[in-house]
Amino acid sequence: MADITAQASTAAGARQGITDPYGPKPRRVISRRNVFLYGTLFVMAVYYLLPLYVMVVTSLKGMPEIRLGNIFSPPLEITFEPWVKAWSTACTGLNCDGLSRGFWNSVRITVPSVLLSIAIASVNGYALANWRFKGADTFFIILIVGAFIPYQVMIYPIVIILREIGLYGSLSGLVIVHSIFGMPILTLLFRNYFSSMPEELFRAARVDGAGFWGIFLRIMLPMSLPIFVVAIILQVTGIWNDFLFGVVYTRPDTYPMTVQLNNIVNSVQGVKEYNVNMAATILTGLVPLIVYFISGKLFVRGIAAGAVKG
Repeated sequence: MADITAQASTAAGARQGITDPYGPKPRRVISRRNVFLYGTLFVMAVYYLLPLYVMVVTSLKGMPEIRLGNIFSPPLEITFEPWVKAWSTACTGLNCDGLSRGFWNSVRITVPSVLLSIAIASVNGYALANWRFKGADTFFIILIVGAFIPYQVMIYPIVIILREIGLYGSLSGLVIVHSIFGMPILTLLFRNYFSSMPEELFRAARVDGAGFWGIFLRIMLPMSLPIFVVAIILQVTGIWNDFLFGVVYTRPDTYPMTVQLNNIVNSVQGVKEYNVNMAATILTGLVPLIVYFISGKLFVRGIAAGAVKG
């Protein structure tokens, strides 16, 4: 009886174009489409990783080996002396303390700028999404326009403002500048994210008697981890990699890491040490890379959720 049932099932499957009684035949792994897709991805990955490979192997070579001219060959003798020199003894003009001073300046700039801009932008986005007030649309339009104003247009007026309030050349002044310029795009992201949340949550909280800050702190914040990660990555990357504001609004003793890197690479004193330059470049880019790789999945989730509504 069981054999008759199996034969009947096989015959039914054959009539439906299915050769395997357990389901359709799997698609071939090697096909023209897959070869083209994975081949393109491989070429693009090599294209973007090759400069990083050159930087790493060059930073691990001594200058005699670099002068041989083969930039793609691995180091015959690995040395970390260029990394030590880039961090602690590379000269930038009159100072020969490497990137260490610039690193701590960048930390003192980035941390308060990120916290301040995200704190203000999250409240702005929450208010624009859930608490409509008179002139909210006009305020939102002003923020959007501010996000697309070229930074170069605002440099000189901000110099005058910072000079008048006594903050020009200080880290506090640069923190204010980064916080202000980061708020428009962050407000847009937070507004779109909060607008995508179910409105019933907000209404239920209002019925229960929760106010502005109660809803924000107890309901919105716990559900907003992805968009906060997006904001942190955007701000850390933008502020840490900034060169223009750093060189304009600070002095040599408060230069951020990117300005210190520029001074090391463009130094015309002595021999051009390419291994030290490569090591200094990698050290400067490590912080945003680490932040992005740790929270990459949340970044994708948050940026997708923040683009649901305009």
